[in-house]
Amino acid sequence: MDALINDIEVAFGSFSWTNALEVTAIAVVFYAALRLLRGTTAMSVIRGMVLVVVAIIVIGRVADSLVLNWIVDNALAVLLIVVLLVFQPEFRRAFEHVGRAGGLRHWGSRRQPYRAMIPMAATAAHRLSQQRVGGLFVFERDTGLEELAEAGVRLGAEPTTELLESIFWPGSPMHDGAVLLRPSEVVAAAVILPTLSGDFSSRGPNNGQMGGHLGTRHRAALQISEETDAIAVVISEETGMISLAAGGLLSSPLSVAELETSLSRLLHSRRWGDRLGVRIPGRASDGHSGRTSAAGGDATGS
Repeated sequence: MDALINDIEVAFGSFSWTNALEVTAIAVVFYAALRLLRGTTAMSVIRGMVLVVVAIIVIGRVADSLVLNWIVDNALAVLLIVVLLVFQPEFRRAFEHVGRAGGLRHWGSRRQPYRAMIPMAATAAHRLSQQRVGGLFVFERDTGLEELAEAGVRLGAEPTTELLESIFWPGSPMHDGAVLLRPSEVVAAAVILPTLSGDFSSRGPNNGQMGGHLGTRHRAALQISEETDAIAVVISEETGMISLAAGGLLSSPLSVAELETSLSRLLHSRRWGDRLGVRIPGRASDGHSGRTSAAGGDATGS
């Protein structure tokens, strides 16, 4: 206990305004990192690790334990490296969000208006929905998806409603997978996207009540919208419902008019929240994660 009190007295006895600036800068960086990682699996683990480390430091100082103090002095750097390696995907997504939302996002950006594409995609989605034909449209934004396009069937075609509809029609050789879209081009079809596994309690409609029943297309839409800034539109072949995925979250079922409005705002907006894909119709605040979550509707089909 005396050692802990002595450390506190020494620290505050030599505290200066430069130290205050350093502490403030570190606190700002730490807070920004926590904001970026909020809602990810890394956040829960990091929170637990911080509590354990703080407990070890306090116990080591109070008990004046040489072993615990040695562990604290020598293990923190290694622990930081381990965290960066284990949670590399989460940190990569966080830095991608910074790159998309920061002042450098316009350097080399290919962002063009989707105005002509949006009504075509909405109409095609509506027709597929009426026929209970599943579909998945992925709208590329600032994060390039060329690697995914290369793995699919390259089209490079001029967009039309009929083309978008025919790609997913049963019997079409390209109906499996997603279609990748750019403002004036149907880039590729039969694009295989990575799919999520595990718990969907904070991602789907009704705050996850239907999350465990999400089909393959919905899982793929959530994954691509979480790993990149792409916007995905999913048509369920079981229910015919149309949903929109952005920022790793899924909207309630949308009408054609709602879909067009949502796509126009998300694909053309320059505002911070819309850029990160978190403003979607039918959403309510999710106090658990600090992000928004869909409210109402069903998205069970694949």
